[in-house]
Amino acid sequence: MTHPGEITRRQLLRRLGFAALAAGPGAGLLSACATAGGGDRQAAAPATSIAASADPRNPFGVDAKKPLEVTIFSGGYSDAYARELHQEAYKKAFPGATVKHNATQQISTQLRPRFVSGDVPDVVNNSGPESMDLVALAEQGHLADLSVLFDAPSVDDPGKKVRDMVTPAVLANAKIDGKDLVLNYTVSHRALWYNAKLFADKGWTLPKTWAEFTALGEKAKAEGILLFAYPGQKGPYYQLWNVLYTAAKIGGNQVILDIDNLVEAAWTAEPMKQAVTAWVDIQTKYGDKSYFGLDHTQTQVKHLQNRLLFYPVGSWIENEMAKDKPRDFEYAIAPIPDVTATDVMPYGAIQVGVGENFVVAAKGKNPQGGLEYLRIMLSRDGARGFTEKTQNLTVVNGAAEGVELPAALKSAAKAQDAAGQNIIADARFEGWYKELFDHGTEQINRVMAGRITPDEFCANMQKKADEIKNDSSVSKQTRSE
Repeated sequence: MTHPGEITRRQLLRRLGFAALAAGPGAGLLSACATAGGGDRQAAAPATSIAASADPRNPFGVDAKKPLEVTIFSGGYSDAYARELHQEAYKKAFPGATVKHNATQQISTQLRPRFVSGDVPDVVNNSGPESMDLVALAEQGHLADLSVLFDAPSVDDPGKKVRDMVTPAVLANAKIDGKDLVLNYTVSHRALWYNAKLFADKGWTLPKTWAEFTALGEKAKAEGILLFAYPGQKGPYYQLWNVLYTAAKIGGNQVILDIDNLVEAAWTAEPMKQAVTAWVDIQTKYGDKSYFGLDHTQTQVKHLQNRLLFYPVGSWIENEMAKDKPRDFEYAIAPIPDVTATDVMPYGAIQVGVGENFVVAAKGKNPQGGLEYLRIMLSRDGARGFTEKTQNLTVVNGAAEGVELPAALKSAAKAQDAAGQNIIADARFEGWYKELFDHGTEQINRVMAGRITPDEFCANMQKKADEIKNDSSVSKQTRSE
């Protein structure tokens, strides 16, 4: 089953222009403010709307001399695309304007005090392990309404709206409490990643069943190679994703839908228990606890050194590790092997979704400029330039046509082709219920390190989910597919 937040290979590649190929979450921002005083939850503040202008070249009525401030998460995509491409395009459109650029990996730490004080940047790339709680921001009226952006004329063709130039997954995932408040800019594939050249040299084939997976683990162990490595101190949510996607493979996407909808006993359902147990067993038999002391980048360097076979991450990995990647390493995607003989989703199912959140601060000094900045990002030049600089795909239709893709994305395209309609659902609770997701990263650390059992992990997660479900101060979101 494919839900609106996901895209099939045909949709992705056709809309991105691959005719020839027929080719992330942080501290709960302002949570105390959002729930101060107890009692029923604070009603969501109305999203700030910017009136549309009649000028298709300046549809938001941007003051051409007003400064713009942009904060970018400098992670796997770095921040050069923003500095050298999107911000330069903005200054070209408005020569009298200055653009203040801020790059950080500590989004919440840096911006939380500024949102409290009211001195906020106009555009925020809300990503990484310290991303902000967007639901809390929405409740306090901090997020500008992006419906005017989606309904604005596109930069490339004033006869078409921006919403007509992007994959529908963008629109489906833009909503908080029914309002268009978030722009997801990238398309990513999350699965297990490995070195295709190493496998070719060894004559190894990808394991399709869990028995084959563990048998390969024995072969690798004999050569001093780990089958799998935990993604370190800063990447526990990578493994949380991995467990969730494994549970969906076992029990179908309804497993994740139930978790997102805070359904009773969703976390203690049998597919979740089986998934956690399977990965804890892999860590115990074929992992190395010393990796818990590393950060995710250090673990990824060891992956490049062929110290481990499989690593759970997304398709941004090649760009993130470009400076360290040796010539004899070729990133390729591996679907999760069949865990049981009765997995609902067949071998080859992978997760494909949109991500990399951008928001415009409704209470910033230049929200009109913020909207225009996003419109420039969603132009074909803006999107194509992003792909060229980061070697990752955007959500803009046709923008990547003709761009030479790295091995990782070519592999992801083939994997998506093989998956067909068997696309694993993304878990939206990480954005809807930040406290639950943060609790999940803590608990996955504990269970993978052997400090709690898989049953205790599931029970602890269910307890937290129930607390959130029963807390009237927390805004509830729902999804049907």
